[in-house]
Amino acid sequence: MRIAITKGSRQDHVAVTRADGSRADFGFPKKGPYPHDAYHFFVERALGMQRGFWGLVAGGMAPEDVQALALAGGHASAKRAGEPDAGIVELIQAERLVECFEAASWGGGADDASILAMAEPAWAASHVPPPEGVAAKLGAIRDGLDPFLAAWSALPEGGALTLEWPERAGAHT
Repeated sequence: MRIAITKGSRQDHVAVTRADGSRADFGFPKKGPYPHDAYHFFVERALGMQRGFWGLVAGGMAPEDVQALALAGGHASAKRAGEPDAGIVELIQAERLVECFEAASWGGGADDASILAMAEPAWAASHVPPPEGVAAKLGAIRDGLDPFLAAWSALPEGGALTLEWPERAGAHT
C-alpha cells in the first residue's frame, strides 16, 4: 500500500492507494511538528502489526472507521478506562508507543530506556500488554522514523513524502 503524506499549514493530507487499487484520502490536524500517522507507520511496521491503524487501512477499512472501531471496542481513555476488546489491542498498543515517540521528538529525543519508561505505564493504564519483543524493535522504529522526521522538517508546505506499507499474506480486517 502506498501512503503519500502532504505537509499542510493547519493539517496534513494523507492519500492511500491499496494493493487492490482502492483509495482512501483524509486530513489530519497537526498535533505537533510531525505527522501523527507517520509515527504509526514506523511503529506498526517495525512491530509487524496487522491490526494497528495501517494494517486495518491496508485491509480495506476506511480510516474514519478505524476510530469508530476503537471507540466501539472500548479504547481506554481517561474517561473510559477498561478492558478493551481483543480486536483493538494492537491499535491501543501502537497508539501508546506513538505518543511516547512523539513526546520524545518534541522534547529533543529520548533513549530506548526512556521510551519504555513512558510506554509501560501507558500500556498498563490502557489495559493492554506491551507488544511482543518491543524492546528489541525500538532501534528498527528509530531507523525508519529518524530519516523521515529529518526529511519532513526540510519539506516545504505542499510537499509530500511517500511510504510503502508492506503487504502481508493472511492480513485481514
